[in-house]
Amino acid sequence: MNFLKQIDENGERWLLLFFYTTIVITIAMEVLRRFVFSYSSIWGEEVARYAFIYLAWVGASAAVKERAHIRIDVLLHYLPNRGKAAIYLLGDVATLVVALFALYWSIHPIEISLKFGSVTHGLGISQAWFLAAVPLGFSMMIFRLMQSMRRDIRSLTQNTPVFEGNKLFD
Repeated sequence: MNFLKQIDENGERWLLLFFYTTIVITIAMEVLRRFVFSYSSIWGEEVARYAFIYLAWVGASAAVKERAHIRIDVLLHYLPNRGKAAIYLLGDVATLVVALFALYWSIHPIEISLKFGSVTHGLGISQAWFLAAVPLGFSMMIFRLMQSMRRDIRSLTQNTPVFEGNKLFD
């Protein structure tokens, strides 16, 4: 149970660290190869690009978890706890609808890639692995949205402070 709690609390951070480190090491290695050895690999740019794509989608999930996406929340400071919870719940439901729609449509390119056997130019592996970043990101966002909605419903019914990222509104 402790392992699952660690994944719940830090899963996105670990993935973000992995993808960010992959990008930095790959680009540093390619710069060194190009300017010192006058040689560059065909796969280095692809690894960095695809790691960046995964970084963006996992980052979107982390932002949902921390409520760090861009929003205008000036009026929220003047609302009571239940009003804040209701507004956040409404936003979570709207985001959930968009995420479910996007998840559904992001699976189609993977099916096409698997059907026709498309591979990447440099790495020569199935492109479906990299197209999977989008549905993975939306799936993680949906999971975090469900957690957020549960928190908001609890705040709404019990009139408790609303979770706002790393702080609580009073």
